Amino acid sequence: MPEKNIDHIDFDKLNEKAISQPLVKHIYTADPSAHYFNGKIYIYPSHDIDAGEAFDDLGSHFAMEDYHVMSMDSVDSKAVDNGLALHVNDVAWAERQMWAPDAAHKDGKYYLFFPAKGYDGIFRIGVAVSDSPVGPFKPNPEAIKGSFSIDPAVFEDEDGSYYMYFGGLWGGQLQRWRTGIFNGEEPESPTAHIPDDDEVALMPKMAKMRADLLEFAEEPKDVPILDENGNPLLAGDTQRRFFEAAWLHKHNGKYYFSYSTGDTHFICYAIGDTPYGPFTYKGRILEPVVGWTTHHSICQIDQKWYLFYHDSSLSEGVTHLRSVKMHEIIHDENGLIKTLKPYTS
Repeated sequence: MPEKNIDHIDFDKLNEKAISQPLVKHIYTADPSAHYFNGKIYIYPSHDIDAGEAFDDLGSHFAMEDYHVMSMDSVDSKAVDNGLALHVNDVAWAERQMWAPDAAHKDGKYYLFFPAKGYDGIFRIGVAVSDSPVGPFKPNPEAIKGSFSIDPAVFEDEDGSYYMYFGGLWGGQLQRWRTGIFNGEEPESPTAHIPDDDEVALMPKMAKMRADLLEFAEEPKDVPILDENGNPLLAGDTQRRFFEAAWLHKHNGKYYFSYSTGDTHFICYAIGDTPYGPFTYKGRILEPVVGWTTHHSICQIDQKWYLFYHDSSLSEGVTHLRSVKMHEIIHDENGLIKTLKPYTS
C-alpha cells in the first residue's frame, strides 16, 4: 500500500489485520538485516528519525544518523534494544544518511556494514568491527575501496567465503555508476541516467570479500537477474526488476537472491546455482506494505525460515518512520517461496 493511498486507511483496523506486529515501538526501525548468531537472533536495522527534511524522490527525508541492534532469545520472545551501536559522528569519512546496514560474524568478531554519504555527497559503504554482536562498533577510517551505492548485504557461504551484494536506484545512486565513474550531472533528478524501458535493467552489484572482511577481494560485478526465457530483465519491467534491498540466502543447495522493486513495492526473488548467479526470476515473497518503501532479510532459525521486513503502520503511514516486523515463510516442495500478504482481507 504505497503512501499515496494512506488517506483512506483505518489504521486500527489495519493493525488488527496485520500478520505481524512491530518488534519494537519505542523507536522507529526499518530495513532489518537479521542473523542467527550463537543461538540468538540479532537484527540490524536502520534507525528512522524525523529530521524535518522535505519528502523527495532522492530520499532526503531518510536522514538516519545511527544504528541500534535488536536481539531476541527466540522467535516468540520480546525484542530488546541494545542501545547505540554506531553514530555517524564516529565515522570519519561519512557526513549523513546512514541507511540500511548488514552484519557478519567471523572468528569471534562482528562486522557491521553500512552505507553513508560522504562529504562529497556520494554514497559509499563502510565497515565497523566489534567483539560483541550488539556493538559498540569501531569504524574503519575510510570506506571500502571500490564501494558505491547503498544496501550492503553480506552472505556467508558454506565453504567460508563471504560475498557482499549491494546497490539501489534513484537516491541510492546506482544509476550514476553506469560507466564505472560517478556521474553527478542533473543531481536533483532521481531518474537521470536510468536506462530506457526497452534496455536491460540496471543490475545489483556483488563482490567476494577479502578474508578479513574489510575490503573487496575483486572488482564489483553485476548480479544478473533473468526472466523465464533466460533473458535479462528490462528496465521497463518495473514489477520484477531490481530497485534496491539485495539479500541472499541458501536453501537445499540453491541460492535465492531477493530484492525490492522499489516504486512498484514488491519483494521478489530469483534462484541460481552459484553466489554469482545468474538468477532466474521466480516470483514475489511479499505484497506491498503501508508506506512507500519495502526492505527485508531472510533468516533461518531452528529449521524454519523467517522474513524480516518493515511497514509504516505504527506511524500511520509516514514513509520515513517505519517499524520492523517478522513472519515465517515457507519454501514448497519445488523450492518456491509462498507469497505473503502483509494484511489479511
